[in-house]
Amino acid sequence: MSDLVRYQPAFRLKSYICVCNQIGSMNENVLTKLKILAESAKYDVSCASSGTVRSNKPGMLGNTVGGWGICHSFAEDGRCISLLKIMLTNYCRYDCAYCINRRSNDIPRATLSVTELVNLTIEFYRRNYIEGLFLSSGVVRNPDYTMERLVRIVKDLRTIHRFNGYIHLKGIPGASPELIHEAGLYADRMSVNIEIPNEKSLQTLAPEKDFQSVFTPMRHIQQGVLESAEERKKYRSAPRFAPAGQSTQMIIGATPDSDKDILRLSSALYQRPTMKRVYYSGFVPVNAYDNRLPQLKQPPLVRENRLYQADWLLRFYQFKVDEIVDDSYPDLDLEIDPKLAWALRHPEKFPVDINRADYELLLRIPGLGVKSAKMIIVSRRYGKINGSQLKKMGVVLKKAQYFITCNELPLQTVQELRPERVRQLLIPRKGKQEDPRQLKIIFE
Repeated sequence: MSDLVRYQPAFRLKSYICVCNQIGSMNENVLTKLKILAESAKYDVSCASSGTVRSNKPGMLGNTVGGWGICHSFAEDGRCISLLKIMLTNYCRYDCAYCINRRSNDIPRATLSVTELVNLTIEFYRRNYIEGLFLSSGVVRNPDYTMERLVRIVKDLRTIHRFNGYIHLKGIPGASPELIHEAGLYADRMSVNIEIPNEKSLQTLAPEKDFQSVFTPMRHIQQGVLESAEERKKYRSAPRFAPAGQSTQMIIGATPDSDKDILRLSSALYQRPTMKRVYYSGFVPVNAYDNRLPQLKQPPLVRENRLYQADWLLRFYQFKVDEIVDDSYPDLDLEIDPKLAWALRHPEKFPVDINRADYELLLRIPGLGVKSAKMIIVSRRYGKINGSQLKKMGVVLKKAQYFITCNELPLQTVQELRPERVRQLLIPRKGKQEDPRQLKIIFE
């Protein structure tokens, strides 16, 4: 996730400035615009991974990282990977209460020309400062006018400059299907942000927007991806359309919507074959003067973290939304992760015999991840598994020991200790000082 980019913008801006100073052709006007537009783009977090491969070809400039995601922090092999994350313009016709770029805000404004942004991207890429482009924009004049300029940028990069790196392009809500389709021919991934998970709440905070303007381009992107996939089955030379699919973002904490409402919407979005990621962005009170917004001192980072963990359960652990949150538990527990919370609510499912349980049940055990579950399935073909073997497989025994049985684990389970006691044992001690900005997104 891009917490470094969102919560430490000064670091990113200093890096950009340093780069610009090394580029002789960069004039002061473009540098000023870059500072403003990079700062304005930091609140959009829906750009963590590419999921696509563009191999280097003769006569073309660059390639995407084969098999690895484009992100703002670090890849699994330790490489730091970066995007040029910028807006075409931070002028906007809309006056959304939660947005720093709303038209009623008195902030520095800037607009890059198509040529300036194209040259900026190429100069950065040639010097190996970036590995791709994340491009968004405020809406000026009308959605089609803005979308047309975005399309011109990515088209020029691909066709004139032969740029073969990663491009993530924002789809403008309300843009015509023709422009959305053309954009998808040049971008690796496209995204249209929902922002607010409830249409009634959206109407309150952004009365000029509606769900239809958001979901319509989403459907066009989905249709383009599916049609492209069918065409490429027949003709290998058929053009690709947004091969990395699409993503979206929801703001958390700006409205009274519960985690149940948010996750149900996320689950519905994941039913779409082209939706790769739903991102959750803790509400940043950038417009504290607006009475429609809650008065927060800092973004709800812990809640954001829990939503990412619940999202992980939906995508990889075969959980349903109603198992994670329901009418009795509409919000996620902020003290423990969602899988542990589910296990404590269902002690009758445990303990699980590691040597006999099926894969689906293994995924339900706290402290045991997808890789560990697969390793257990394979390993027990050759003999019974004990505690030391589980530890080598990466199982977090500190958590899992209360929910499993095997040859060498004669410890008390959740049945003997009761869920309340297990919860007390697994909640982090308050005396331990932790940086609240450091989130543990991945859990077992």
